[in-house]
Amino acid sequence: MYVNEGIRARELRVIDHNGDQLGVKTRNEALEIAERANLDLVLVAPQAKPPVARIMDHGKFKFEQQKKDREVRKNQKVIVMKEVRLSPTIDEHDFQTKLRNAIKFLEKGDKVKASIRFKGRAITHKEIGQRVLDRFAVACAEVSTIESKPKMEGRSMFLVLQPKNEKE
Repeated sequence: MYVNEGIRARELRVIDHNGDQLGVKTRNEALEIAERANLDLVLVAPQAKPPVARIMDHGKFKFEQQKKDREVRKNQKVIVMKEVRLSPTIDEHDFQTKLRNAIKFLEKGDKVKASIRFKGRAITHKEIGQRVLDRFAVACAEVSTIESKPKMEGRSMFLVLQPKNEKE
């Protein structure tokens, strides 16, 4: 953001500290007006024809902007992606353990990526992996919604689940 002497445009559309338009002025006239008001001349729309400059307290403006940014960062929730790895030939007990972990992650508010890695010739039977992922999604349906359907990527198939309360 260009301020005072950093502004290079010869003519500027000037807006005073109350928000009133003062019209098109030369750079020197605008600087003089800002100096008389004991404020800064700040370029707010450099692409406009002529560029728009505003007379304001630049330090106060930057402080207010930082305060808004901090407030936005404070209110935003960081979504973490947790991964649960399954296999096409997974046993029932292992499946239940992975399912418990996934449900715990989802209840905590994290997204879950359930992936199946095909080893050796198992890749010729993708439908087995597909069934395992579908079963996994149905078992998690109470606390989650499917964000992306099961899809292949290289030797892996995966689906992404997101917590239900995120949408509601």
